[in-house]
Amino acid sequence: MKHKCPICKTETDSAVHADFPFCSERCRERDLGNWASEKYVVSEPVFDEEDLAQGKGNSIVLHLDDDLDKPNDTEH
Repeated sequence: MKHKCPICKTETDSAVHADFPFCSERCRERDLGNWASEKYVVSEPVFDEEDLAQGKGNSIVLHLDDDLDKPNDTEH
């Protein structure tokens, strides 16, 4: 897969560059540093922390292990 390095915009190829999508370890580390220094941020919180504290979070809980207890259950 061909792509441009998100840091320096050099052409990269997943078949050639071990640090893909970055062109080098230097660019990969710069990107990590940008996250660590909060230069990059997630634009909007996924959950409102006050709602989570009050148990009002709109999250979905998937009980994946429940199906392992009844492997021949035809209703699910």
